[in-house]
Amino acid sequence: MGTVTIGVSIAVPEPHGSKLQQLRAGFGDAAAHGIPTHVTLLPPTEVEAGALPAVEAHLAEVAARCRPFPMRLSGTGTFRPLSPVVYVQVVEGAAACTWLQKRVRDASGPVPRELQFPYHPHVTVAHGIEEAAMDRAYEELSDYAAQWPCTGFALYEQGSDGVWRKLREFPFGSATVPPQAGRVESGSLPGR
Repeated sequence: MGTVTIGVSIAVPEPHGSKLQQLRAGFGDAAAHGIPTHVTLLPPTEVEAGALPAVEAHLAEVAARCRPFPMRLSGTGTFRPLSPVVYVQVVEGAAACTWLQKRVRDASGPVPRELQFPYHPHVTVAHGIEEAAMDRAYEELSDYAAQWPCTGFALYEQGSDGVWRKLREFPFGSATVPPQAGRVESGSLPGR
């Protein structure tokens, strides 16, 4: 069957997603049109194609344990000099994203994954482009703001053409997250 490269993310909804994607392309990021605007929960990960049903079952279980939560983006940040990335900051919903990504990557699940850097939810708007263009992205989006209710996440597969395509959405359920799952923003549970 072979392997596939998957990722799990929260899509930035319209009209925000398209606007940020167009801006990313305008800064000279050639990958912009192949990557839907998102907040990563599982970075690109290679898995056996036959493992996809187990991955989907795991993601459905994770999503069922979370409720919708507010997401708000505001201003810019950068990972430079460690990584050539400029991003829009997640200023509300970050703790819930952190909770979700830990469950998606859990060692007992089908996609255990160690991260190269500590998890920091964000929306990439420039990656691996000229420094002057990175500076321009950082400045031009410094007052960017958007908000929406996050109601789920999706599984994506990267095609041989480098384009990421959505395989399936996982809407949040109404199950209560047990207290031992960890506290998040303002002492509330994910999605509260």
